[in-house]
Amino acid sequence: MPPDTIPVRPDEHFDEARLHAYLRERLPGADQPLTVRQFGGGVANLTYLLDFAGQEYVLRRPPLGPVAASAHDMSREYRVLAALHQAFPPAPRAFLFCEDAGVIGAPFFVMERRRGIVVRRSLPPEFAHLPAAPRQMSEALVDALADLHAVDYAALGLAGLGKPEGFITRQIEGWQRRWQAAKSADLPEMAAVYTWLLAHQPPAPPPTLVHNDYKLDNVMLDPTHPGRVVAVFDWDMCTLGDPLSDLGALLTYWTEPEDPPAMQMMAMMPVGDSRFLTRGELVQRYAARTGRDLSHIRFYHALGLFRVTVILAQIYIRYLRGQTQDQRFAFLGQLIPLAAQAAHEVASTGRVG
Repeated sequence: MPPDTIPVRPDEHFDEARLHAYLRERLPGADQPLTVRQFGGGVANLTYLLDFAGQEYVLRRPPLGPVAASAHDMSREYRVLAALHQAFPPAPRAFLFCEDAGVIGAPFFVMERRRGIVVRRSLPPEFAHLPAAPRQMSEALVDALADLHAVDYAALGLAGLGKPEGFITRQIEGWQRRWQAAKSADLPEMAAVYTWLLAHQPPAPPPTLVHNDYKLDNVMLDPTHPGRVVAVFDWDMCTLGDPLSDLGALLTYWTEPEDPPAMQMMAMMPVGDSRFLTRGELVQRYAARTGRDLSHIRFYHALGLFRVTVILAQIYIRYLRGQTQDQRFAFLGQLIPLAAQAAHEVASTGRVG
């Protein structure tokens, strides 16, 4: 079995025969016997490997239980990927979208299978012996983001994907609404950061495509070269807006060896390794690649931390309500107040601890 998959978790199973019947006439090769495995690394949308006797596809669907109306949008992700692969090679091509929840219990889409290495909390064996690997993957991550922000979205037919005007205000208000709906306890730091963000919005730069969840573990790297991006995943929140919000999100999930424990717990990258670029170096490289003014990067970092606190709360409340049985989420109740404190620290002082 492919090493990046696991058996389907019992509570995240679906009727494979019904899915097979639906896909049989809609995808090349889908008339062959179907084997389903699950990609176990994500924490929100559910992702499965469909293997039709060697012809492989990837299926994406929303998480179990009620979800925010504007989140986990499979139709949006399909629309983006059906076009974006033409101008941005790391975007996997999407082949099919199904809005009928009766097939597997939720809308879903099917895309091509990419092969490579996803780096999470530790360096994989393929890269661990390469001293330059952390710097190479850091640089590749920033460069791919700069390339995405340079895409001519109108030429791809994606000009209607979002409304760039007022993007940042809508982000602040939208995440505040989600916080109110998902919080399991009141946190005064979240109220303070919300007020600070509204009062410190920077001038809006020209809009670009915005991935909206850009981080190292949403990127797949070439196993033979850590400085080569094979794929970028998780496009369900992609829209048009302020490109620096993507950079702020990347900083949110990035850590340095001297960071306080809370920041290291939230990191979506190997921790404690000084060979990775610092947050300041990420910002400098992005500025050099794009020529954009990054004098307000503190705002975007604080917004990213505010946002990730809400995302953690949304995942945790599903766990508390029994909508998922994934035990990885049990500790989030301790992490949420630490994330809120980090957001407040950046907003108040510009420091992470």
